[in-house]
Amino acid sequence: MEQLEFFDIPSPCIGVCQSGPKGYCLGCYRSRDERLYWIQLTPDVKRQVIKVCAMRKRRAEMANKNKPAQPPPEQGDLFGD
Repeated sequence: MEQLEFFDIPSPCIGVCQSGPKGYCLGCYRSRDERLYWIQLTPDVKRQVIKVCAMRKRRAEMANKNKPAQPPPEQGDLFGD
């Protein structure tokens, strides 16, 4: 028996809305199709998408943690000597 949903599951969007190198949003980690069809998804599918996004975020954080730190780019002298 399917559980009744009294409240809609909100979008995980945090307003960043930029695609990363693998095509996932850098803010919520949803794919293009997951973002595009969010309103049409069933509550069960929305929950599954949110779980997958959390896994994608953890993987991205681990990958960034293992990268060596890059020094900030050098800024030239604005006034010149």
